[in-house]
Amino acid sequence: MIAPILATAASEFRIALRNRWVAIATLLMLLFSLVLAAAGAAPTGDIGADRLSVTAASLTSLAVYLVPLLALLMSFDAIAGEAERGTLPLLLTYPVSRLQILLGKLLAHLAVLTLAVALGYGAAALAALLVDPDAAAGLPALWRLVWSSALLGATFLGAGYALSSLSRRPSGAAGLAIGLWLGLVVLYDLGLLALIVSDGGGGFTTEVLPIALLANPADAFRLFNLAAAEATAAAGGIGGAAGSVPLWQSAASLLLWPVAALALAWAAFRKVTP
Repeated sequence: MIAPILATAASEFRIALRNRWVAIATLLMLLFSLVLAAAGAAPTGDIGADRLSVTAASLTSLAVYLVPLLALLMSFDAIAGEAERGTLPLLLTYPVSRLQILLGKLLAHLAVLTLAVALGYGAAALAALLVDPDAAAGLPALWRLVWSSALLGATFLGAGYALSSLSRRPSGAAGLAIGLWLGLVVLYDLGLLALIVSDGGGGFTTEVLPIALLANPADAFRLFNLAAAEATAAAGGIGGAAGSVPLWQSAASLLLWPVAALALAWAAFRKVTP
């Protein structure tokens, strides 16, 4: 069971290296993390939090946009690309189940994403520690951000595999992936904000909003990190609802979404004919 998954993962990781995905993802995370580390730590004196905790809150805003996008860009052609290149029939003749193929791809892509996230966040943490030695108090918040970013990435990797299986063509899968990213990461929160404003503190804001936030993996990720960190005062907009949602609920949503996304990808992949 494990050997085929590891073999598939090793092959996919070599492909990611050849396609420069490791370099691209790492460079993007490093660049944006250092920019946010410099710009996002300005209000530390006003909110009474250490520099690294506030940096972690700023990095949460980065991760909720960039991690899903990178995950979808890496996964949208995982199945459709194999089908278009004609390698999918050959792959399915090997003594490897479809679930093992998906798990191998997930393991490789998640390794690339986690490496980029760890290096980017690590560079931001180093910059904060060099300026303020007391920033070490924020290391637990940064560690939470690293592993929760990996869970968020796993969710959107699984979603990308599902879209790739349903589309069968990379061009169509790319369009669906961008649509999914825009819908869940950008438009979803805009719609909630519009409903909050029109509701005026009524039943939607108090009863429906927490459920709606937990139903979106990107919002569950944001709420978990902002509620767990000491720098929640740096949050605004939808992130300001972190205090109204229990920490265990956002953590449970964050843990369940990767499983649900992988199950959806497996169901879609099982219907793909060579």
